[in-house]
Amino acid sequence: MSSHLEVGEKGEDLAVDYLIRMGYRILERNWRFAKAEIDIIAMDGDILTFIEVKTRSSKSFGSPDSFVNPTKEQLITDAALAYMEQVDHDWEVRFDIVSVLLRPYRKPDIQHIQDAFFRGM
Repeated sequence: MSSHLEVGEKGEDLAVDYLIRMGYRILERNWRFAKAEIDIIAMDGDILTFIEVKTRSSKSFGSPDSFVNPTKEQLITDAALAYMEQVDHDWEVRFDIVSVLLRPYRKPDIQHIQDAFFRGM
């Protein structure tokens, strides 16, 4: 059985592949600020997009995206503000979630939720 970290890494790799196929330009992966990490930072056209990837091997405890709680949203928002300051940001932003369900003997189920949250900036 794969470890939790291996499942998460595979999910992030699948999410990056998916986003590239959808026309996103990946800027950063696993960008860290203080206690927060942004899984993927990408451009969707002119929109700077901060993407949280949640990967699970079953829906027993809910869909992967249901694990993004208000505390996690705030951490991502804080990190996004730091990133925007670092790159002298002056364009539109969006917060997305990519949910990846990896079940044995099935094709991965990837769901992309655009504008999943906005914590006020």
